[in-house]
Amino acid sequence: MTSDTSKSSRSTIDLLRPVTGSQATLGELFFIPIVAVILALLLSALIMLATSVAPANIAKSFVALAYGSVGSLAAISETLTSTIPLVLSGLGIGLAFRAGLFNIGAEGQIVIGGLAAVIASFAITGLPFYVHMPLVLTIGMLAGALYAGLAGFLRAATGAHEVISTIMLNLIAFRMLDYVLRQPFIQKEGRSDPISKAVLETAELPRLLTFIDPNLRVHAGLVIMLISVALIYWLLFRSKLGFAFRVSGENPDAAKYAGIRAGLTIVLAMALAGGLAGLAGATQVTGVLGRASPGFSAGIGFDAIAVALLGRSHPVGILLAGLLFGALEAGGRQMQVDAGVSIDLIGIVQALIIVFVAAPLLVKQILPFGFSAVSKKSASDDQS
Repeated sequence: MTSDTSKSSRSTIDLLRPVTGSQATLGELFFIPIVAVILALLLSALIMLATSVAPANIAKSFVALAYGSVGSLAAISETLTSTIPLVLSGLGIGLAFRAGLFNIGAEGQIVIGGLAAVIASFAITGLPFYVHMPLVLTIGMLAGALYAGLAGFLRAATGAHEVISTIMLNLIAFRMLDYVLRQPFIQKEGRSDPISKAVLETAELPRLLTFIDPNLRVHAGLVIMLISVALIYWLLFRSKLGFAFRVSGENPDAAKYAGIRAGLTIVLAMALAGGLAGLAGATQVTGVLGRASPGFSAGIGFDAIAVALLGRSHPVGILLAGLLFGALEAGGRQMQVDAGVSIDLIGIVQALIIVFVAAPLLVKQILPFGFSAVSKKSASDDQS
């Protein structure tokens, strides 16, 4: 039983690990996600045909999907706005994957981080913008880190698996949000429903393109996202701590013999993952929503798991995967308006992409010629 569990765990880690050993595998690393997207769109078209959507409307819906994601400055703004929390929380999940941990609790960490940030945004007053806004984001990040660190501590101290504990922590976060939002100090005056007071202006993330159009929503969280990608890349591939994370994820026994403290590594990896998810929640409430309400996380933490998988837990891959999912989300709204196709179809497209990415052998079976060409080139290069 132990051997089977170990093999299953290794298979999952192999799926998450980027493959860069040769030109053939490097080609497959990029080729498989592209093919996965194309196959997912083709299957989505078949699903629409099966649900009696006219072929003309199918073509119209895909045009609307492209236009709604990159067809105008407003569309690009919406795509980037949707991408920011996906990439931030996806970075946290990918970092935990690298350390051999399965953080399923990004959704709860976003809730806790966003809730802490929104409370700090109106509870702390009298500060200038350049102090208040960074302070609020830091509080949100720390709240997410503490919440995820709890799951890491339970894993290190008691052996409680982080998958179970983070799922339970998600449920606790949802109920805690509902409860806290009804407290007089938090709840907006004159409202009976659970909704918080508004974020003070000094704590709001500034929007980047209002000098062109005041309706463009992309905000300074975009800069924070890009800095986070660079920092996580440096942490993973240029620092001792990142080396400890990767060794612990690749081979826990080797990490133990190298003197790496497994318990401390687990707690730190989970805390960093939660900090990034908490930061995602903080940017969402201070840059987009302006307050907290039940369900404000909108499933971002669960979508971020798919982003981390598609990006193979590499910071640059997660950035590209986040842009794709952000484009699908922004374009999906346009698809619904222009072609009358349900936005639920976007969820199906995302799920199909993950299925194909998670099953590379299936993609190779469907399109064997593309991979054989790459393999032959690699073999020829190896012989020379």
